[in-house]
Amino acid sequence: MKNKIAGFLFMALAFMACESSKNTEVTSAVSYKEVPEFNADSAYAFIQKQVGFGPRVPMTEGHQLTKEWIIEKFESYGLEVKKQDFQAKTHDGLTWDLTNIIASYNPKATKRIMISAHWDTRRVADKDTQRIDQPIDGANDGASGVGMALELARILASSELQPNVGVDFILFDGEDDGEPESSYNRNNSQVWWCLGSQHWSKNPHQNGYNAYYGILLDMVGAKGARFYREGYSRHYAKNIVNKVWNYGIELGFSDYFILQDAGEITDDHYFVNKDAKIPMINIIEFSPNTGFGRYHHTHDDNMELIDVRTLKAVGQTVLFTLYQE
Repeated sequence: MKNKIAGFLFMALAFMACESSKNTEVTSAVSYKEVPEFNADSAYAFIQKQVGFGPRVPMTEGHQLTKEWIIEKFESYGLEVKKQDFQAKTHDGLTWDLTNIIASYNPKATKRIMISAHWDTRRVADKDTQRIDQPIDGANDGASGVGMALELARILASSELQPNVGVDFILFDGEDDGEPESSYNRNNSQVWWCLGSQHWSKNPHQNGYNAYYGILLDMVGAKGARFYREGYSRHYAKNIVNKVWNYGIELGFSDYFILQDAGEITDDHYFVNKDAKIPMINIIEFSPNTGFGRYHHTHDDNMELIDVRTLKAVGQTVLFTLYQE
């Protein structure tokens, strides 16, 4: 493992040396802290396990089984786990019982980083041409971020190398609802998706909770994914965006972390920024030219879409970021 860690550090320093040679001023090389290796195969298995439960639509058996499994995994790594149960209204008048899952590594640490994803899936495939009224697997849109969070937790719990911060994994429920594409914005009295983050941001699991910054992982596992600098991330947490994207490029993942701006997306990070006042960025596959991937809210969002190379690029970059704090 140490040889692989050294490889990542060598690539980072070599990149910086090449860049500094292009300038008239010579800058000193940055000394990075050692970082464990992110196991993309393990993250893939965590994604596959979630998909195996079936669609994780709130108020269904698949949703309940997934919740129990996620909590058990975090607890098996020795993290302090809390459930935030609440109710929320849907766009079509239903009342859903929802649960945000909070798992804390090194809970006594003062400086904390927040890693988030959503663990539910969409109840309709409204961008598809077949089985439109049936729920999707959500392998990428939901399960990829959760799988990555679980792998990060596993590494933190098992590695001899430990970061100097505490990490709170906050997994939001009820993110992927909202009106179907055909009736979008008919009921625009409020935002009908991101239900879990809207609740948590106004009612945090702990009084006075704060984090240095947060990273939202949403759709982070697709083949050929490209991650652009999302608009709200730049508005609220520009320095964090620049840091994470630069780390990704220095680690050799420039095919994934693209130095180009994309528009604003109303995702979980928006409410964390606006209401909880915690600067949070969003690593999400959303192109400034084509928008969401072709699989978005369709039945193509299945395990065939997931690529360990994408998981490796994002997972190693996030892990590297945590260890540099």
